[in-house]
Amino acid sequence: MAEFTHFKKDGSAVMVDVHEKPDTYRVASATGTIQVSPEVFAAVRDHTAKKGDVLGVARLAGIMGAKKNAELIPLCHIVPLTNCEVTFTMDENTNSITAVCTTSCVGKTGVEMEALTGVSTALLTIYDMCKAMDRGMEIGDIHILEKDGGKSGHYIYDKEKRQEP
Repeated sequence: MAEFTHFKKDGSAVMVDVHEKPDTYRVASATGTIQVSPEVFAAVRDHTAKKGDVLGVARLAGIMGAKKNAELIPLCHIVPLTNCEVTFTMDENTNSITAVCTTSCVGKTGVEMEALTGVSTALLTIYDMCKAMDRGMEIGDIHILEKDGGKSGHYIYDKEKRQEP
């Protein structure tokens, strides 16, 4: 198992010094899902929600969330994103909306946290815009789908491997 890097020997938390790492292209994608009622699903799909274009606003919120990641997560570096994209897939069979946030940069540290923050912010925005119709919506299954770049290389999420003890 990898050693924790955000702690000094005395246990105090620190931001990792990355000045010696080379700048490389880094990209990460994260996903998450919100389960909604059939009423909410139809309102989002048909663009009839009272607060407006739910997925359009959630897309912008996800991008803004990714850009503000370092303001929210105390030990994250400020990363100059070169791209951020948020997409949605709607599944009428399960009344669910899946968000994917893909972030990239050229820098000394990765963009996984930005992708995770972006997808979380997008899903929270859907909840906020639709809570008057359904307070029982459930957000979950948030995780990294894929990342590449830097010393740790390429990673692809494999659900079967994650469930092994």
